[in-house]
Amino acid sequence: MGPSSSWRKCQNRNGSKKLQGGKGMVPRPAQYLLRFDDLCPTVARAQWQRFLPLIEEFGIRPILAVVPDNQDYELKHAEPDPEFWARMRSMEAAGATIALHGFRHVCNSKGRSLVPLHRHSEFAGVREETQREWIQAGLNILRGHGLKPRVWVAPRHGFDRSTLKALRKEGIGVLSDGLARVPFTRGGVTWIPQQLWRPVDKSKGLWTICVHSNTAHGSHVDQLLAFVRQHVAQFTSVDRVLAELKPTKLDLAERLYEAFALWRAKASRTRKRTGRRSKR
Repeated sequence: MGPSSSWRKCQNRNGSKKLQGGKGMVPRPAQYLLRFDDLCPTVARAQWQRFLPLIEEFGIRPILAVVPDNQDYELKHAEPDPEFWARMRSMEAAGATIALHGFRHVCNSKGRSLVPLHRHSEFAGVREETQREWIQAGLNILRGHGLKPRVWVAPRHGFDRSTLKALRKEGIGVLSDGLARVPFTRGGVTWIPQQLWRPVDKSKGLWTICVHSNTAHGSHVDQLLAFVRQHVAQFTSVDRVLAELKPTKLDLAERLYEAFALWRAKASRTRKRTGRRSKR
């Protein structure tokens, strides 16, 4: 998959626009990243392939969160795709960023995460030595398939300070998570926030839209297509984020925003769980 003419036009527009942001500042207008989670050879192929024309037509440079050794039965939607790893290499060559999405995606730990949105996780609460072994094994698998993973994406937002230490030791200095509006540094790692699960028009800030293609319906694809078409010049990439927004420690205003956003996200999930229980 090579860069299209639409991608080159988009890059030219973005490159010529003066970004009102920079070190420690909330970018204006808003910038968007697209992230696809739960990618592995047993991905729901038909659903995943519906997003590929959108990525290619508009030259989107997404984060591809790949599970190295999937053992989660909920992610086994089909027989292993013999073309999966070649597709990942092709998309990386076209500008996508490969992310290590856990190790086996089996979330049996009840440790408290630094982004406490779920009760169970794969990594949070696991001893550091084991976490490092899993990270190292996962990186080796992805690299063995010719990929260059540069970012960490934790299943269910589940990671702790031991995870950060293990990531640093394995040379991974960037993760995709957190609820601020700017990239920032914490625990010796750069955090690129991920706050959206559907496209939302924002006036300022950096916003990562996370897509789970396995469970996406046709309406999700149409909604994302319409949003990308309208905001194509505002879509960015991991490399541009790191170069242009220059992550630093969050100031007081952004720490307060982050805390409020986390409270709001947890309250929303609690309401959803309560609603599901009341329907039983």
